[in-house]
Amino acid sequence: MTNSSPATRNIPGRFLQKTCTVVVVFCALHLSVTMLYYFNTFEIIKNSVSAQNSQQKNINVSTVYPTTMSQIAPVTETAAIFKTEAEETKPKKLEQCPETSPLLVGPLRIEFSQPVDLDEVKKQNPALQGGRFTPEDCKALQKVAVIIPFRNREEHLKYWLYYLHPILQRQQLDYGIYVIHQKGDETFNRAKLLNVGYAEALKEYDYDCFVFSDVDLIPMDDRNIYKCFGQPRHIAVSMDKFGFRLPYTQFFGGVSSLSKEQFEKINGFPNNYWGWGGEDDDIYNRIVFKGMGISRPDGIIGKCRMIRHNRDDRNEPNPQRFDRIARTRETMNSDGINSLSYKVVEIKKNTLFTEIIVDIGTPRR
Repeated sequence: MTNSSPATRNIPGRFLQKTCTVVVVFCALHLSVTMLYYFNTFEIIKNSVSAQNSQQKNINVSTVYPTTMSQIAPVTETAAIFKTEAEETKPKKLEQCPETSPLLVGPLRIEFSQPVDLDEVKKQNPALQGGRFTPEDCKALQKVAVIIPFRNREEHLKYWLYYLHPILQRQQLDYGIYVIHQKGDETFNRAKLLNVGYAEALKEYDYDCFVFSDVDLIPMDDRNIYKCFGQPRHIAVSMDKFGFRLPYTQFFGGVSSLSKEQFEKINGFPNNYWGWGGEDDDIYNRIVFKGMGISRPDGIIGKCRMIRHNRDDRNEPNPQRFDRIARTRETMNSDGINSLSYKVVEIKKNTLFTEIIVDIGTPRR
C-alpha cells in the first residue's frame, strides 16, 4: 500500500474551498447586479407613475382653469361674438353724401293728364313720416325745409307730392315738407305764409336751408337741386309758362332757396303783400340791398312745368304792389320775420307732408 503525503491529501479540500469562494463571490456579484437592476427599474416605474399622476392633476385643473391658448380660445371667441353683437347694435357713423348724388337721372317727363292716388304715393315712399326723409346710407350735406304756401289746391298738391318726393330723395337731402294752409277766405298772402313756414319748421328740426315753392311748379330735371348755395338761389328759372325763358332779370318767383343765415340777413319776407304779385320782387330787392346776388341753374337744368289753372278767388292782383316794391329799402328792416304775427289753428302730420293751418289775420283796410 502506497502512503500519500499530507500535501497530497489536502489538494481536493483546497480546490473545493477555492471553488466555493469563487461561487460565493460570483453569487454575491450576481446578487448585487440583480439588486442594482431592480432598484433602478423601481425608480423608473416610480418616476413614471409620479409623472402620470402629475399629468392627470394638470388635466383636471386645466379642465376647470384653462391655461393654454387652445383652451382659452373658446372664451376669446365668445367674447368676440359679444363684441361683434355690441358693435352691430351701436349706430354706425355715416360718411357724408357726395356733392353730386349718384342717383340723379337728369331730364324727367312731367305729365298732368292722369290723376294721382295719394295712397299709391305713400306705398312708393315707405320711409316718409310727416313728410320727413333722411338718407340711410350717407349723411346729407344740408337739412332742407320745403315750404309750400297753400289754399284750395288739393289736386295740385297731389301732383307735387307724387313728383317731388322721389326727386328730393334722389338728391340725397335730409328734408321735410311743410304745407302752410291759410285758414278762411280772406285775401291770400303768399309771403307771410312763407315766413310762417320758416318759423314753424325751425320748431321741429334744426334746418339750415329753406326752399320756398309754389304748389303748381314741378322741376323737369332732378339735377336742379333743391338746396342752398353761397348766394340766394332762384330755382324755377325756365318755366313753360314763359316759354322756358326768364321773363326779366330781377324775377325771383316760383321756387327759390335761402340758407338760414341769408333769410335772417334780409329779415325774411314782407308780411304786407296781400293778393297776387309783388312779393317776389320785394324779396329780390332785399337780397340786393344786403349786398348779395342771385345764383341760378342754367336754362336747361332749370326747366319747370306749371300746372295750368285759373287764378284763385281772393287772390286778385295787389293794386299796391308797385308802391310797396319802390319802398322796400325803407320797410325791410321793420316788416319781416321780426314783425311776424299769426296763430296756429292745427298741425296735421300726414305721411307725405306736415300741414300747418294758420290764421294770419286780415289786410289793413
